[in-house]
Amino acid sequence: MTRFLLALLLATPTLQAAGLDADRQLANSLLAISQSRMPEALTAVDKLTQQHPNFRLAQLVKGDLLLARAQPLQTLGNTGSARSADLEQLRDEARQRVRALTDPLPNDKVPAYLLNLSDSYRHALVVDASRSRLYVYANRAGKPIRVADFYITIGKAGAGKQKEGDNRTPIGIYAISSFKPSRELTDFYGSGAFTLTYPNEWDTRQGRNGHGIWIHGSPSNTYSRTPRASEGCVVLANDDLSRLGQYIQIGKTPVIIAEQIEWIAPETLDARRSDLAAAIDQWRQDWESRDASRLLRHYSTAFRTGSQNLQAFAASKHKVNAAKSWIKVGLDDVSLMLYPERPDFALVSFVQDYQSNNLSDRTPKRQFWARENGRWKIIHETSL
Repeated sequence: MTRFLLALLLATPTLQAAGLDADRQLANSLLAISQSRMPEALTAVDKLTQQHPNFRLAQLVKGDLLLARAQPLQTLGNTGSARSADLEQLRDEARQRVRALTDPLPNDKVPAYLLNLSDSYRHALVVDASRSRLYVYANRAGKPIRVADFYITIGKAGAGKQKEGDNRTPIGIYAISSFKPSRELTDFYGSGAFTLTYPNEWDTRQGRNGHGIWIHGSPSNTYSRTPRASEGCVVLANDDLSRLGQYIQIGKTPVIIAEQIEWIAPETLDARRSDLAAAIDQWRQDWESRDASRLLRHYSTAFRTGSQNLQAFAASKHKVNAAKSWIKVGLDDVSLMLYPERPDFALVSFVQDYQSNNLSDRTPKRQFWARENGRWKIIHETSL
């Protein structure tokens, strides 16, 4: 029996439920192969190819099963000594699809990034590039609960986009900014595209460029693309893109893309949330004190907002605060998200309700906070 299939599927449970998704239908067939139940395997993959005749991986498995009537199977894509990049990529797709079933996520842990979601966010999307998977988390009183997941394709060169044309998918925190229906696109993008806010302010500060990073569908002649096949976008099967759409709020839904998700216990998430929230509240209180020196202790020496550096910003705060007899600052719709790959870096968004003796103002803001010498400090701020 093929070592490839045994390695993939030895731990896979039998899956008999009606209406199975493509991953589970494919796994049923591969499991049957690994147990030498060839007729059953062929029946399972036949149903899958009838449902999705453009599913290249399923067609490959079906071809293997037909060939198995004449000779023993050696591996997925039973081509003897012949090897090709396309075949290896299809094998990678098989591994990633089956991995989602044989190597389940820890039920007692959550992604480290979703510290607190504003009530205005119904869901958040978290991409794990290493697993070719997109996870959907529902916002339950600010806490993340996983409700769905999908197989995805990322950039040909992997994750960590730096520049235009590098064929990499960005790592960072973004939002869904719009939806482009299929009638506005070529067939290459499938059933539509959700556009992402790449590059964000931090990407720009780091010199990262490029554009057109989307979450989109697959061409009509391809059910799904192999794990690394895009120019940097996140790509789903068209039916999966349609299902994903029910969770998305245009202009709202955050998308966190990580090379490999860090999983932590809920109590660790609570501790990290409290730590950052305490720093933000102290910043708010020190602003209300009208003592500009106390306020400015919360800002990194590398701070920037618009065209101002810390020196220009500090001069402005000293001047403005000196003219105030009182200040009140409220923060509404607060979201706290840690940056992927950087546990001491966070994106904080809120609506700032500023009141003073001579000004009343509500302003949506985004701030990037970095921990410096053990203290959280603001390194970048954008008023929206």
